[in-house]
Amino acid sequence: MSKTLLLVHHTPSPHCQAMFEAVLAGATAPEIEGVQVVRRAALEVSPTDMLAADGYLLGSPANLGYISGALKHAFDVCYYPILDSTRGRPYGLYLHGNEGTEGAERAVDAITTGLGWVKAADSVVVSGKPGKPELEACWELGATVAATLTQ
Repeated sequence: MSKTLLLVHHTPSPHCQAMFEAVLAGATAPEIEGVQVVRRAALEVSPTDMLAADGYLLGSPANLGYISGALKHAFDVCYYPILDSTRGRPYGLYLHGNEGTEGAERAVDAITTGLGWVKAADSVVVSGKPGKPELEACWELGATVAATLTQ
């Protein structure tokens, strides 16, 4: 039986795009079988998308010390409809910011704690242009969360 991993992202910059592509490559690695990765832009995700998923990857820029308005919107739209149905599901987070990402990390921690989601891997937080080590960490994040669904 196939599991679904939902990748909810806001990707407005080349740096966020590079991180998104690395996370996606890890999540869809050939050695991870039985996981379907569904991608949704944060402004387009619905409660139905969230309910249909077995796990989540979240990606956002950190704007002015907080998650993007798009990712906040995704949670605003989905939070109450999924509140009691998604407890215990794994998630992973990647953020890109030039400075002050702590507020964005705290926001996602608070929201996911409220939902009862379980962090499957350490968050990947990148400042400035992501280099090879940062992109490898993004790949590992995607692969780890996807592999969690196969257990």
